[in-house]
Amino acid sequence: MERTELLIPVRDYDLAATLTSGQAFRWRFIEGAWEGVIGQQWVRLKQAPNGIAADTAIPIEGWHWLTRYLQTEIDLDAILATFPNDEPMRASVAHCRGLRLLRQDPWECLASFILSSTKQIAQIQQIVGLLCRKFGAALAVPAGHESVYSFPTADRLAGAMEAELRACKMGFRAPNLLKTARIIAAGEVNLDEMGKLDLSEARQALIRLPGVGDKIANCVLLFAYGFQGAFPVDVWVMRALRQLYFPKRRPSSQRLLRFTNNYFGPNAGYAQQYLFHYMRTRPRISVLNRPRKKRK
Repeated sequence: MERTELLIPVRDYDLAATLTSGQAFRWRFIEGAWEGVIGQQWVRLKQAPNGIAADTAIPIEGWHWLTRYLQTEIDLDAILATFPNDEPMRASVAHCRGLRLLRQDPWECLASFILSSTKQIAQIQQIVGLLCRKFGAALAVPAGHESVYSFPTADRLAGAMEAELRACKMGFRAPNLLKTARIIAAGEVNLDEMGKLDLSEARQALIRLPGVGDKIANCVLLFAYGFQGAFPVDVWVMRALRQLYFPKRRPSSQRLLRFTNNYFGPNAGYAQQYLFHYMRTRPRISVLNRPRKKRK
């Protein structure tokens, strides 16, 4: 039966942490709910006592696209049980409990992370918003709601001019996005088949694309395909590794990468996301409020 509302029963799901943890860039918190776009659907999500309440603008018969995106059916307890039993991971889980990895559309995920290079989350959201407004298709929204647009396809962007992309405030990322869109549109790389490769093969295939290095490739492999061996390392994760695991040493970047490859277990990608979000959002003691040592 078609309907515009659904309650997804799920426990131990932190919707806010999941949608603001740097995985996806199209969610906005408006009047107590999260509004965003998944594929060709505008959707509003709200944390409920017994799950997640979802609303769409038009009647929907099947909702698998949403439960798959949100990953509501995974066994989070089983995943958390595989994390290393150490103080940094215990603190990360306590702070971020309920954080899930999303399962996103590969092209949107790839393009978004190409645009993320050297940018903060708010800036990425702005660039992606401008890109969708200029090149995306208008979607059905509730009466009186502002216009909302889909993420543009690779075919659509392949026909754009670089200057048009630069007008979306993406700067030096514009030629990389344009070249990658043309490669995908031409069928030279099939993103739908990427998930069938092993991790190393898939990573190498992505790294061949303009604007894609190890970090961006690992983000796509983790957030779009669910490769748990993918461990994106950015400034925040590097900071977490140095401060939480090697506080009295100065390991090289290569030493830290070897550490991540072996230490975090079968769900290393999940562990990485908990560390990343913990480092970005944990309470910090200001210099002014830090307890003073008593003078002897």
